[in-house]
Amino acid sequence: MGKTREIKKRIKAVGNIRRITKTMQMIATSKFARAQQRATATKPYTEGVFELVRQIAAASSASHPLLTGPTEKPRFEPKPLTLIITSDRGLCGPYNGSVLRTAMAFLRENPAAKAGVIELVGKKGAGFMRFAGIEPSEQHQFGDKVGLETIEGLAQSYMDRFIAGEVSVVNVIYMRFISAGRQRPEIMQLLPLKPTKREATPGDSDAAAGASVEYEFSPRAEQLLGSLLPAAVKSTLLQAFNDAIVSEHVARMVAMKAATDNAGKMGKRLTRQFNRARQSQITTELTEIISGAAALN
Repeated sequence: MGKTREIKKRIKAVGNIRRITKTMQMIATSKFARAQQRATATKPYTEGVFELVRQIAAASSASHPLLTGPTEKPRFEPKPLTLIITSDRGLCGPYNGSVLRTAMAFLRENPAAKAGVIELVGKKGAGFMRFAGIEPSEQHQFGDKVGLETIEGLAQSYMDRFIAGEVSVVNVIYMRFISAGRQRPEIMQLLPLKPTKREATPGDSDAAAGASVEYEFSPRAEQLLGSLLPAAVKSTLLQAFNDAIVSEHVARMVAMKAATDNAGKMGKRLTRQFNRARQSQITTELTEIISGAAALN
């Protein structure tokens, strides 16, 4: 009798866990849909700004401190700055582990970055860094909804410190969202900004024509870069945060679905064990009754 009671308690506990994980899966799915919409909506703007910067930088000899660094020699030796983006909550599978493993490998390969300025986003990264014996310079808390007005101050501080010569390079380590089934931890150099140059492919008439066309800029190329480069840095940092948030929701959705499925399988297995134990108990009781009746006769 005690065995069946214990199994019934386990069945009830597994059922409660399954209901919780199912609810968390539905919440993560809802948040993922909204976060994916925000992440995909900002990509055309980011890519468009980068394309303009690429064309201006390729078609002119203009330069900017965000591309080449400070114009004057800094008073102190600049340090590299590394921003690591993790989550505030757990139960999201290998999301935080993948980002933190990439970050630790980067810091081991770059002693200057490990000795420089390290900033964190998310409580999970802060706990890991304390365990690893690394004290971050600053910890940011932004939550699940990040807008341009939220990131604008952080990006502006990075640009000001880079132009002033306080930091030599700004790297961002985050989870890049590629698709719903694929996310990849990535190390992105935010400053100095290096827009990727488009490589000409066979049959690419636009690239071939662009190489021989001379542009006249109005206003001047320096003024255009002065307006476009800060916007490119802010939009790039915002895109990194949006990718990290949507990747977190995807990982939590997948993890909670796997937990729900496992809880369902365990519930079925425990139900079979309960039926066997109950059947054995009934057989034992019938045997005792029959034996008692035979003894009376």
